[in-house]
Amino acid sequence: MELERLKDLLVHELQDIYSAESQALQGLQEMKEGASHPELKAAFQEHHTQSQNQIKRLEQVFRSLGTDHGDVTCAGMQGLVEEARKMLKEDADPDVKDAGLIAAAQKAEHYEIASYGTVATYAKQIGQEDVLNLLLQTLEEEKQTDEKLTTLAKQVINPAAVS
Repeated sequence: MELERLKDLLVHELQDIYSAESQALQGLQEMKEGASHPELKAAFQEHHTQSQNQIKRLEQVFRSLGTDHGDVTCAGMQGLVEEARKMLKEDADPDVKDAGLIAAAQKAEHYEIASYGTVATYAKQIGQEDVLNLLLQTLEEEKQTDEKLTTLAKQVINPAAVS
């Protein structure tokens, strides 16, 4: 794809995000299965369901832009998912492993927050209000997920991992 206009870059970045969301979906399933604490399992399941909806929302964005998700692989998320898989294989106390899984999940959340923030800015600058609204909805969900993981870590998982 040639990147001649900001819209081209928007589509390119959206394709990368689509790949990232698809990879994160698999990673979330694995983390849910590997987590020990019921609240963490539930948080991963909730975000898994949310990510499925975010993928549908991205497909709506592609339709609105008259394109598709292409055949892109997001190397950034690939690395983050691999880090989570390494944590799952660690010989660690279950509470400590859960703390590590939250860290891995938050790294992915921060990547997604940065990505959605960027494409939302592009969509606004090129006057794609419908696309912007969909992207801002997902951006807000990603921020809320990050906050929930922080709260869970501070109040439940990390204190358990200390003792």
